[in-house]
Amino acid sequence: MNPQQLERYNRHIILPQIGEEGQQKLLEAKVLVVGAGGLGSPVLQYLVPAGVGNIGIADSDIVSLSNLQRQIIYREDQIGQPKAEKAKETLSGLNSDVKIETFPVVVDEGNAEGIISKFDIVVGATDNFRSRKCIDTTTRRQGKPFVHASIGEFEGQLSVFNYRGGPSYSDLFPETPDERNLHLGVMGVLPGILGSMQACEVIKIILGKGDVLSGKLLVYDALQASVNVLEI
Repeated sequence: MNPQQLERYNRHIILPQIGEEGQQKLLEAKVLVVGAGGLGSPVLQYLVPAGVGNIGIADSDIVSLSNLQRQIIYREDQIGQPKAEKAKETLSGLNSDVKIETFPVVVDEGNAEGIISKFDIVVGATDNFRSRKCIDTTTRRQGKPFVHASIGEFEGQLSVFNYRGGPSYSDLFPETPDERNLHLGVMGVLPGILGSMQACEVIKIILGKGDVLSGKLLVYDALQASVNVLEI
């Protein structure tokens, strides 16, 4: 690493569990974030400063006023503009070490294989159930971890699927619910908490450190300030 990188990542490098070797792993890693909304915003805003060197952003949506209550990567003057490009615009100013590629599409059966093949890890930050199932199937087939989170009202769930032969999303959720009946409200801070947890799991996977949340489902209740970890 050059002198500027040694200074930028100093607080990582002085950790014995990371050091220069671990930071180099982060710089070489390739992570796809599917969904640049409430969950994707904190995931991206932590992975990019951490020096995860290759980031993909997949999102076909545009910024709307109702997004701004929780999607902290966007501003009022970006309403009506494509999320993936506006997220890249913000993130590019955070860390010039990081290469960012955008995919302004819904990840589905027609494109998942090609997009996911470019990356090592996939973060599922989408509320589209069809995309979740497609990510799960494709990452399982390609042998790549799928860091999943979901949120609704005051509760969030987090797990890592398809990690070293571990359980998949479909093992836990075999049925696809009717999305027309699932328009829930959400406390604005909740995706910030779960998205930060997703970013943490990604970094642990890249470094090969700690206990990855594979084979477990973490359930966070914001009103009760409680965390329960269930075995899958």
